[in-house]
Amino acid sequence: MTTLPETPIQLTIERLGQLGEGVASWQGRTVFVPGAFPGDTVRVHLEAQGRVLRGLLRQVVSPGPDRREEPCPWAGECGGCDWLGLKEPAQRAAKQEIVLSTLEHLGHLPRESFTVRPLLVAPRDWGYRRRAVLHPTGKGTLGYFGRRSHERVPVSECGALTPVLTALPGKLAPLLKPLAKDTEEVLLLAEGEKAAFAVNLSGSVTARHLEAAEAAVRALRLEGAVLVPKEGSPRVLGKPALRSYSPLRPEVPLYLRPDAFAQAHAEANVGLVTAAVYELGARDEDSVLELYSGNGNFTFPLAAGSASVLGVESSPVGVELAQRSAREGGVGNVRFIQGDARKACDGLVAEGRKFDVCLADPPRAGAPGLAKWMTALGVRRVVYVACDPASLARDAAGLVEAGYKPLALQVVDMFPQTHHVEAVMSFERGS
Repeated sequence: MTTLPETPIQLTIERLGQLGEGVASWQGRTVFVPGAFPGDTVRVHLEAQGRVLRGLLRQVVSPGPDRREEPCPWAGECGGCDWLGLKEPAQRAAKQEIVLSTLEHLGHLPRESFTVRPLLVAPRDWGYRRRAVLHPTGKGTLGYFGRRSHERVPVSECGALTPVLTALPGKLAPLLKPLAKDTEEVLLLAEGEKAAFAVNLSGSVTARHLEAAEAAVRALRLEGAVLVPKEGSPRVLGKPALRSYSPLRPEVPLYLRPDAFAQAHAEANVGLVTAAVYELGARDEDSVLELYSGNGNFTFPLAAGSASVLGVESSPVGVELAQRSAREGGVGNVRFIQGDARKACDGLVAEGRKFDVCLADPPRAGAPGLAKWMTALGVRRVVYVACDPASLARDAAGLVEAGYKPLALQVVDMFPQTHHVEAVMSFERGS
C-alpha cells in the first residue's frame, strides 16, 4: 500500500467530480479536492478516507481560467454554495457533463443513445433560494453545515436566499433561544414577500415552544410557523401555508409549507415542470400515475392534458396541500394516495390497475424497483425527474433492462453556485 506524503503536494485539477469536487491524479490514483476547480494548480494534504483519496486544500498556487473571487464572507467554511468560486458558464457546462458521464459510466447508457437537450439555465444565479435548512450552533445562532462535515457555521445573513429571507437567520435565532436545546432543524420558506418557518424538534411540543414561536411570528411579521414534534402531529401557528400558483396553470393555487418539500428556485421550477410535461407527452385520453407527487407541483399541469392523474405521496402534509389546491382550483380529474410509493405500486398491481404514462420525482435515494412496477402497470412512457445523477443512472439502467428505450435528457440548473442539479429523462417501452 502506498504511503501518503506527510507534507502538502502540488496537483493540477483536471475536471469536476459528481459531488462537485475537483479531480486530480497522483501516482495513478484519483484524488478528490473539495474547493478546487479545473485548471487550478493547488497544494493539498493527502488523506485516505476508506478507499477514496482526498486532498485537503492548503493553497491555490495558480487559479484556473474559470475561478473567481467568492462573493460571500462564509464561502470558505459553509457547505451551502460549494461552486461560488466558479464562473456560471463553467458551472453549467460541468453540470451537463456530470449527468451525461454518470449515465454512461454508472448506467451504461451512451449519450448517443438518446437526445440531449440544451441545458435549461436558471433565471437568477444568486438570491434565488426560497427555502433553507438551518441548524442551531449551540452559541445562540443558526447556521449551515460546513463543507463535507456536520460542523455548524453560524450565519446571520445569506445572499443565496430570496430578499425576504436574506437576514432572517440572524433575526430569528435570538427569538428561538427558548427552543434551541430541543431544536434539530429550522426550516425557512418564502413565497414572494411572505415568509414562514418550521422547527423540527427532538421531542414533543411544549407551551414554552409555542410561546416563543408565536412571539417570533409576531415580532418578524411572518405568516406563520409549524412546530414538528419527534412523534405526533405538527402544531400550526398562524397561516404558514403560503399561496403560490401552479406552473402552467395560474388559475390553480399551489400551497407551500415550511415543513413540506418545495423546489428551492421558484422561477427555474417553471422550466422544470414545463420540461417534464413536454417529455411525458400525455394525451387527452391518457391515465397518468405520478409517484412522489409532493404538494402537486407537477400534478395540475399534468391534469390539464390528460384524462386523470393519480398522485402517490408519503408526506401527509404534501397530500393535504395538494388536495386543498385541487379543491380550491376546481380540478376534478386528480386523486391522491398518501403512502409509500413501493407499497402503493404493489397495491395497484394487485388490483390489476393499468396506466398509460408515469412521472416519478423521487428523493435523492431514487426509486428502486421502478422498472418492475412500470412493466406490471402497463406504462407506455416514463418521465423520471432526478435530483441525483447516480440515482438517475441506476434507475435508468433498470428501465432499459426492462425494455424501455431512453428518449431524451433535459438538465435543469435549479441550484446555481452549487454542484446540485435536476435532470428530466424520458423512456418509452419498446414495441
